[in-house]
Amino acid sequence: MVETTWSMPDERQRHILEHLSRSGRVMAIDLARRFGVSEDTARRDLRDLAAAGLCRRVYGGALPLSPATGTLRQRETEQVSRKAALGQAAADLLAKVIQPHQVLFLDAGSTNVAVARALSQELRITVVAHAPRVAAALADAAGIELVMIGGRVDPRSGAALGIRALRDLAAIRIDVALLGACAIDAAAGLAAFHLEDAEFKRAAAQDAAMVLSTATSGKLGTGAPFAVLPASRLAHLVVEADAPATLLEPFVALGIAIHRAGAAT
Repeated sequence: MVETTWSMPDERQRHILEHLSRSGRVMAIDLARRFGVSEDTARRDLRDLAAAGLCRRVYGGALPLSPATGTLRQRETEQVSRKAALGQAAADLLAKVIQPHQVLFLDAGSTNVAVARALSQELRITVVAHAPRVAAALADAAGIELVMIGGRVDPRSGAALGIRALRDLAAIRIDVALLGACAIDAAAGLAAFHLEDAEFKRAAAQDAAMVLSTATSGKLGTGAPFAVLPASRLAHLVVEADAPATLLEPFVALGIAIHRAGAAT
């Protein structure tokens, strides 16, 4: 018998949020069965939650919102040791997959600052950066040619965005792109919280021969408002040492190589 409390939207929506926090993605058809309501009612609950900024609607259901909010300066103070371990793992991976004289786009983001700090100076590559903090970490790298994208620096992403930055980027052929992911889900793909940030990431990856990303565990199976690219576009995904296998299985099914970072110290 269906519990009478499920007739109340507030109770259903509270339960949906609890399920999102425990398990990630929810599907409208499953919620309709669980609550004994129509799919239209379940979808309306999801729309209300999304409008309140409590989840992200995707086809057929919803995802929890990524925790990757705040400015770059704020995010650099969070999970520092975990991001350092991710950065080292990504830098080690890049040393294996990138060839001398190739061009690497290193996206903005607190984890990518850690990647820049860990990147080997013996790679003999060109690194394109649009985030001053990423560029500063590479400014004294003797074996790396640094190209800085110009334009207005957005304080939220800590990167140059907009028409000027896109024009600079269009003049460069990117071989390998390491994208920062505000949110990532095997079905919904990579996403960002801001339109211009998503636009720049998409442009940087558009013609790259190889696209990689890193993700702290809290970003796996989450959503954000602006799509960047399908997860299937990724060749490699670097995750934390203790990232849950259940969250990684959908990425493996897409043929994405998963690389676990060392344990944070």
